[in-house]
Amino acid sequence: MAQSVRISLVSSDDELSTRIQLRLQSRDYQATITSCLDSVVGNFYSDPPDLLIIDLSENPAACIAIINTLRSDSFFSVIPIIGLVGSAECSLLQWDDCPLDDFVHLPLNFDELFCRISLSLSRLKRIFDNNPLTRLPGNTSIQRAIEDAIGKDLAVCYVDINHFKPYNDIYGFSHGDEVIRMLSRIMFNAVRDSGGGFCGHIGGDDFVCMVPLAQAESVCRTIIAHFDRIVLDLYDEETKLQGYYDGTNRKGEKEQIPLLSISVAVVPMDSPKIRHYAKVAEVAAEMKKLAKESKGSCYVMDSRKA
Repeated sequence: MAQSVRISLVSSDDELSTRIQLRLQSRDYQATITSCLDSVVGNFYSDPPDLLIIDLSENPAACIAIINTLRSDSFFSVIPIIGLVGSAECSLLQWDDCPLDDFVHLPLNFDELFCRISLSLSRLKRIFDNNPLTRLPGNTSIQRAIEDAIGKDLAVCYVDINHFKPYNDIYGFSHGDEVIRMLSRIMFNAVRDSGGGFCGHIGGDDFVCMVPLAQAESVCRTIIAHFDRIVLDLYDEETKLQGYYDGTNRKGEKEQIPLLSISVAVVPMDSPKIRHYAKVAEVAAEMKKLAKESKGSCYVMDSRKA
């Protein structure tokens, strides 16, 4: 189990970092070191780990700022963070402002550190419903976020991939998983770049994102543009030119399968008819059906007020 766990260690103390890295590797964890605090968040965006260990003993203010930045991001908020703190820092820290999952005193007791790591990873499995493939929040978090958004100036966007099943069947599950991961990152980056919001993974090729209503159409256009551009790399030149490949549809019939595209159903949450979660899903299903009538990627926004 430990072989698949990737741990990022943040510390400006090179000697301490090296000792911890060697001990982690001795337990078959994959351990990387970041000594420059300014690069921590950027490294997370490019290659997020399964767990973060951060040394607060030398620059606690900067470390706390990093922790809060990660916690404010729906994609990274679930990654366990263990702090390394000295006795002096421990008594001074305001825990409400420093949302760690756990901490270990310095100087380190490595047996204790390994226990804290194991407990943090076990707690993550029990508490969070994040999708293991994309790491995005799952159905419990999605329902809670949508219920909290009812009546607000927000839009919920349901995103799914058209013609995904035949692609998965013909090109294989590993390629299908890459498409799902690709869409999750495209969606996440579009939401983040628009000013922030919520992203969730319902399951399979179905996703949800939530953004301010004024940003909804722009976010949809960005997701579609990036997906349509990147998805072409999945096919050979002949398939790209003809715009389809030979496959089998959901009924088991041979047919020409179009290239992958996406449909987005947009539900404004300030509509008076939206009073509960089930209604949001109902309206989204209607919008998604309309979106799928298009031959390519498109989004449809519900403009009805009653």
